[in-house]
Amino acid sequence: MTTAPKATPPTEPGAPVAALAPGADMSARAGVAAAPGADVAAGAAGSGAGLGERADAGRPATVFIGLGANLGDARATLVQALAALRELVGGAHARFAASSLYRSAPVDASGPDYVNAVARFDTALAPLALLDALQGVEQRFGRARPYRNAPRTLDLDLLLYGVVGSSGGVTLADARLQLPHPRAAQRAFVLEPLAELWAEGEIPGAGRVAELLRPLRGDARQSVRRLDA
Repeated sequence: MTTAPKATPPTEPGAPVAALAPGADMSARAGVAAAPGADVAAGAAGSGAGLGERADAGRPATVFIGLGANLGDARATLVQALAALRELVGGAHARFAASSLYRSAPVDASGPDYVNAVARFDTALAPLALLDALQGVEQRFGRARPYRNAPRTLDLDLLLYGVVGSSGGVTLADARLQLPHPRAAQRAFVLEPLAELWAEGEIPGAGRVAELLRPLRGDARQSVRRLDA
C-alpha cells in the first residue's frame, strides 16, 4: 500500500512562494533533504566530476529536473511535486524556478497524455544523492515501475547537473546515472519547458536548447502544448 504524499502547500507555476512564475529565479533558504549516500565533498568543476562530488567545492550546484505525469490528476501532481522539489534546495542564497506546465502525447509509450514541466534550482546534494532524493519523491507520489515506459503517477529526471551560465555542467556515465540525461536533447516535452528557463543554454555533446527544439516543433509525433495558467 502506497503512503499518500505529505500535504504541502501547492506550488502553482506562476508567483512568489506559493506560485512560481515561468522562468523566475527565487531566493530560498530551505533545508537540504537528507538522502542515502549524500556527500558534499569538494569536486572539480566541469566534465568528469565524481558521483559523490559537488560540481564546485563550497557552492551549491545548479540543476535542471524534468517532471512528467500521466496518471490521476497529473496537473495537480506536478504542482505538488514542484513544492516537494523545494525541499532539495540548498545554499544561503539558493534559487528555484519552474517552467509553465505543458501537455504532450506519450513518446515510445502508450497511455494518456502527459503533463510536463522543468524545474531549475541550486542544491548541495551530490549527483547520486540527488538521484536518490528524486526517487524518494517519486515514491511518495506512488511511482511504480512495472515495465519500461509504463504510465506513471510521477516521473522526475535529472537532466543537467552543475550548470554554470550557458554551460550544461558535468558529464557522467554510471550504471545508475548518465549526465546529461541521454534523451533530453531529443524530446520536445523536455526541450520546450527547458527553453522557457534556459533557451541559450547548451546541452553537452548535443547543442543549444533553442536550436535543438526548432526541428522538433514541426514533428507531429512530438506535439507539445503549453497549458493555461
